[in-house]
Amino acid sequence: MENMKLFITSNFADLFMKLLGAIVIFIIGKFVINNIMALVHKAMYKRKTDPMVHSFAVSCLRSLSYVILVIITASVVGIQMTSLVAILGAATFAVGLALQGSLSNFAGGVLILIFKPFEIGHYIEAAGHSGTVEGIQIFYTVLNTPDNKKIIIPNGELSNNSLINYSKNDKRRVDIDFGISYGDDFKKAISFLNEIAHSHEKVLKDDPITIRVKELGDSSVNITYRVWCRTADYWTVYFDSIEKAKEVFDREKIEIPFPQMDVNFNPKNMEN
Repeated sequence: MENMKLFITSNFADLFMKLLGAIVIFIIGKFVINNIMALVHKAMYKRKTDPMVHSFAVSCLRSLSYVILVIITASVVGIQMTSLVAILGAATFAVGLALQGSLSNFAGGVLILIFKPFEIGHYIEAAGHSGTVEGIQIFYTVLNTPDNKKIIIPNGELSNNSLINYSKNDKRRVDIDFGISYGDDFKKAISFLNEIAHSHEKVLKDDPITIRVKELGDSSVNITYRVWCRTADYWTVYFDSIEKAKEVFDREKIEIPFPQMDVNFNPKNMEN
């Protein structure tokens, strides 16, 4: 009985020391990995590496480093390397079957890096979401919305489905429709809108400026306003054009129709 107690105590002490050593190694390894990642970041920044390659490469290197750290930690605990490799092989096969989506996301990230449908800093719309690309990781891409929300989209969805890149081209066309009443002079309204377009400093005057009657609606004459600007100036031109048009229409007594409903009241119906 005494020998059994000594055996258990000895084994427990040995296991405790191994676990303690594994924890220490893991903590030190994590510290080393973080420092290595910082050096890699710095080196890539100095070499002016493409931000997308930078983000993806660091994500892959970090994941690989932690896999190696886990293997080393497991060997310190006493797990034989051959057994660990066999376990990892079987686990990799099982996980590979279970996580086919993750593998497709990894492949999607590689395809994004090769074909570059977007870059960090571009504003895109994809998978039902839109935002500015903040980074591309090993399995997913991070977007930041204008109201400062983060959106995580799997790389597989971005590489296998259509997306809209609003920042890829240097120029964008601003399209706005203005409605005026049938009783107003549409030629006069078009003249005022032309003045707004030609006087705005961010509207590109060398590109077509199109201001024409688009359609005769149910309650308004709809005039389309199409001007070109630099992509970075899109929202400035868009909002400025609407505000200035409202000011001019109010000043010149040009009516902007709004939905109305006429209700006819017949007292005879009330009597019945």
